Order: sequence, then structure tokens, then C-alpha cells
Amino acid sequence: MAYVGRRPLIGNYIVLDAISPSATTTFNLTQSGSAYSPQLAQNCIVSVNGVIQAPNTSYTISGSTIVFSTALSTTDTINFITVLGDVQNVGTPTAGTVTAASFATGFNGVVTWQNVQTTNFTAVAGRGYPVNTTSAGITMTLPVSATTGATIQVVDYAGTFGTNNLIVNPNGLNINGSTANATISKINEGIQLVYIDSTQGWKAVLAANEGTNAAPQPYSINFLVVAGGGSGGGEDAGGTNSGGGGGAGGYRTSTQTVNPGTVITATVGGGGSSSGLNYANGSTGSNSSISGSGLTTITSAGGGGGGGGSSQQGQNGGSGGGSINANAGGSGNTPSTSPSQGNNGGAGASPWGGAGGGGAGAVGVSASGSVTGVGGNGTASSITGSSVTYAGGGGGGGNGTISTGGSGGTGGGGAGGNRGSSNGVAGTTNLGGGGGGGPGDGSSSGRTGGSGGSGVVILSVPTANYSGTTTGSPTITTSGSNTILTFTGNGTYTA
Repeated sequence: MAYVGRRPLIGNYIVLDAISPSATTTFNLTQSGSAYSPQLAQNCIVSVNGVIQAPNTSYTISGSTIVFSTALSTTDTINFITVLGDVQNVGTPTAGTVTAASFATGFNGVVTWQNVQTTNFTAVAGRGYPVNTTSAGITMTLPVSATTGATIQVVDYAGTFGTNNLIVNPNGLNINGSTANATISKINEGIQLVYIDSTQGWKAVLAANEGTNAAPQPYSINFLVVAGGGSGGGEDAGGTNSGGGGGAGGYRTSTQTVNPGTVITATVGGGGSSSGLNYANGSTGSNSSISGSGLTTITSAGGGGGGGGSSQQGQNGGSGGGSINANAGGSGNTPSTSPSQGNNGGAGASPWGGAGGGGAGAVGVSASGSVTGVGGNGTASSITGSSVTYAGGGGGGGNGTISTGGSGGTGGGGAGGNRGSSNGVAGTTNLGGGGGGGPGDGSSSGRTGGSGGSGVVILSVPTANYSGTTTGSPTITTSGSNTILTFTGNGTYTA
């Protein structure tokens, strides 16, 4: 090929380390102290005593040694040995013969397309994936580590991303600066993701469908919020009137859309403490709630304490406490919510009857002179994947006519105490049940009401969107396509 001007220099020119001659023919070749092996004698320019030596005549190359045809002496000088570079067969490839497979896996900007993906999979940099979500949504998990320029492509194989989304899990890195999953939901969408840096992570740089958005998308969470139940009341000062059952904690549900990154705070209310000293009213349970930026705060009110002692009136609350001695029961659904969070407690009877506390699903049963009231039933929820009944009212305590206390309502309500033998039974922990009322023993010894059961807050999150970021150590389970977080104490979940 002819050139205008100076012919370009092509090669790898190496000057080897100096050699001090001795009375021998063979000398080691080194570059910066390390052995060096020229490919051929013809690659080398060797000067001895100022005379360029003829390759393969004056010297030969054997590995990393040079062998002269006649022995040198200590008076000879090897001026230099220069290596021009190894010979390679370099030509122009035939058009269309260099494929992506010839490049290293993950070579930036080069993508090798894979078979159609029909289930969840982990992507590899440098590959493209047709994804078929005809049957169900699919999660593509990105590599756990990446370097700048790493590239992954994906395309909607069957045009079903709009119905069954592709979820992109960043696997601990970022997508557009967020660790939340991204949702790809455009029909026939195709995108190219490129890793930028640790701050922004992966970004969509090319899209085959206008409006493509690989940013984290809002999603819906189901909530169950149950407050702590009220405790049962103790018998009155005369030792004849039994205590009323505690009202169940308020029971509320909600479904809300959240933005990824939203911190949701779960507050779990405790049950009302036992009436402790004899003849005392029951204590109201504590509220439970969920809250967060952009969410409607859901607060369930603590259950009302059962009537006892001198007051004898059941307290108001999520569900009202049962009363004694012809007093009306405490009011449920206080403060008022829609749908209602609970029911009224039962009315007491003169002279001895203790009424049942209200439950989320039914009012507490009123007492009569010969009947002790039972607690109102709770309400069942399948948010965890199994049907569980929450927020039952506590039963009224046994009295001078009926020695056996009333049973607690289904959903954790504690039974009323038996005359002459037992205190009121506590509501069930983390079901929000009311405590049972104390029995009327007919003596100055007195009996106490049972404490209320603590509440609970439960979140049901689509597993495809679940971030895994929590505080407060909730119990984590799965049900179908959802991840269930059960908070039995205060904590947070970051959407």
C-alpha cells in the first residue's frame, strides 16, 4: 500500500536490559529484570562491538536466551538488543463474520440475546432478554455488582407487560437513584439499561416505546390495624356485684397506594392493665395506627375498660366496656369511624350482673339478675393468608346468682372470673381482645378483672414490590404473591 508522507509506525519496540559479556555463547534476555522471550530471531536487532549481527547466522533465539554462534569474551561489548515486537497474522475480517460472541461477556455496549424468559431470572451484563409474561408477572433481578457502562436489554416478547408487569429488582444497587423495584408496564416495551455509577445505578437510556418509565412505580398495600383491648372491671366494694368485661380494641382495615421510599410507621397499642386493686374499674387499651407521607393515617382506638368498683360504668372506646348494676354499657366506635371499628358494651343488671364487653363484630351481651353477659364476638380477617378472628369482647364476671363468669367473645376476649375461685381472664395477646370481668365473691376479699390483649398491625405487600427494609422486627411470612409483615410492637416499613 502506498502512503503520502511518512509511513505509519506499527509495532511494539522494546529495548532489553544491558548484558555484560563473558566467555560463553548463551546469555539471558530480560526486560526490567523479568525474563523476555522474543518470538523469532528476526524480531531482534542485536549490536555487538558496534556491528549489527545477522539473525540465525550470528545468533539464534531459544526461549528467553540468545545464543551466539561463537563465544564472546569479556572484552566484547553488546551495545543493545532491541525487539521489534511479535509477528501476528493481521488482516481485514470478512464482512459479517465478527459476532457478539467474539467479545468478552459483559463487554460494554455489546449485547448477546438469550432465549425467551418465562419465569423469574437473574440478568447478566452484556445480554438481552425477550420476556414472556403471558401467564404471570416476572421479576428480573439485576446483577449484584456492576461497572460503568454495563448494559442489559429487555423486550416484551408477547406484548403482555401491560397486563402482567415486568418487575426489575436492583438487587441492592440503584435504579434511577432508588433501591426500590422498578415496574415496566408498557405493551411491547423494550428498554436498554446501562449502569452509570453507585449514586444513580442503572438508567434506561434507550426505549422502543414512547413513555417508557423504568422508575419505581406506586403500588398498593393492605393494612389491618387492631388496638389494645380494655381490661375487665373488678367486683364492687360490697363484694356482690361482678365486674363488666373489657371492650375489644378498635378493628380497622385499609388499602392504600404508596410511593416507593415512603416510610410507613406502625404503632401497636398495649392492652389495658388489670384493675389491680380490688373494686376498681377496668383500664382502656392503647391506640394502634399506621401513618406515613402521602398516606391516610388509620388509627384504631383502644377498647373501653369494664365497669367495676364505685363507677360501675363501662368505658367508651374502639368497643365499649361492659357495665354492672343497671348501668348502660360503654359506647363502641368511639371516636366514630366508617366502617365502624367496634360495638357497644352490654348493660349491667341490678344487683349483681356483669355485662360483656363489645367486640368488633357484635355488641357485648347485657346481664340480668340471673345471667352474666358474654363478650361480643370479633371479626375475622384473612390478611395473613389464613382466617384469624380479632377483637373479641371480654365476658362479665360471675356473680351471686351465676357463679360462672361469661365467656369471652371469639377473637381473643377473656372469660369472666368464676365466683369464689378466679379473677377475670386476660384478653389474648396481639388479638386486641377485652379482659374478663372479676367475679362478685360476696366478701371483702375481692377479685380483679383480666388485662386487655395487646393489638397488632399487619401489612400485606406484593412480593414483587417488597423492599425488605424494616425496623422493629416484624414477623415476615408470605401468602401467595404477597409478603406479610406482622408488627406486634412498634416499627417501620420502607415501601
